[in-house]
Amino acid sequence: MSASTIRKHHGVFHWKGVDVLVYKQEGTAPFKDVTRQVLFDGTDMPCELRYFEVAPGGFTTLERHEHVHNVMVIRGSGRCVIGDEVHALAVNDLVRVPPMTWHQFRAGDAEPLGFLCMVPAHRDRPQLPDVQEHVALGKLLEP
Repeated sequence: MSASTIRKHHGVFHWKGVDVLVYKQEGTAPFKDVTRQVLFDGTDMPCELRYFEVAPGGFTTLERHEHVHNVMVIRGSGRCVIGDEVHALAVNDLVRVPPMTWHQFRAGDAEPLGFLCMVPAHRDRPQLPDVQEHVALGKLLEP
């Protein structure tokens, strides 16, 4: 993409020339009903800007990384786990996920949760919790 390229909004949270991709390979980690779009890929800058959309009732993988995530909610509402806390999310909320911090994003039941996520272009692979960590962190999300 050249420096002067403009990617026009093309429908509901889609951009012309930007592919809607599967979130992750099925079976690699637990998640439900998530897509991703790479809006800017890090060829000109040391970061990537991505858009994730979590369908109603869906969730991202509970994971952690050595890199920081910077997130801005631009659609819907939901909740996120950051470390050992759960936070309600709404449009225009900003979330910073520090390095090596467990995190997960969940959409509410009524509408999709869409968020922009900026991460380093070169990043480590996600780490998944062991069974005990998953059980403990999962209890945070119980009503």
